Amino acid sequence: MIRWLFASLHLLGLGVGLGAVWARARALREPLDAAGLRRVFYADSWWGVAAALWIGTGLVRLIGGLEKGMDYYLRNHVFWGKMTLLLAVLLLELSPMVTLVRWRIQARRGEMPDTRRAGRFASISYVQAALVLLMVLAAVVMARGIGTAPRG
Repeated sequence: MIRWLFASLHLLGLGVGLGAVWARARALREPLDAAGLRRVFYADSWWGVAAALWIGTGLVRLIGGLEKGMDYYLRNHVFWGKMTLLLAVLLLELSPMVTLVRWRIQARRGEMPDTRRAGRFASISYVQAALVLLMVLAAVVMARGIGTAPRG
């Protein structure tokens, strides 16, 4: 039952995250008045929830031995490709994350943040959505036992 629960939460994070990062990208392309900023912050919050779900459940599944065992994953080149994609998503997120935190603080103070980089952050969000889709493809390949190097 616990395996099912963590696998389900991991997959639910996909739906939440893909929808959230796409919604964030779209919101960043719209006028960024007070209502527009609320839409950006709402989508961004759900993107953060998804990240916590993916990383948290993924680590439990990897380290906790709920799935195929750590040895399977560490010897699987598709797994390492998936982790490289995750790292790319996280690295791409650094600038938007820091900036959006600043925007939230400014908005709470009643100030209008400088949103000139919104278009750039929208583009980054679309790239992140594509990387998440590639991670899904990698997960499907791994689930079929592909990518594991034979034991030497």
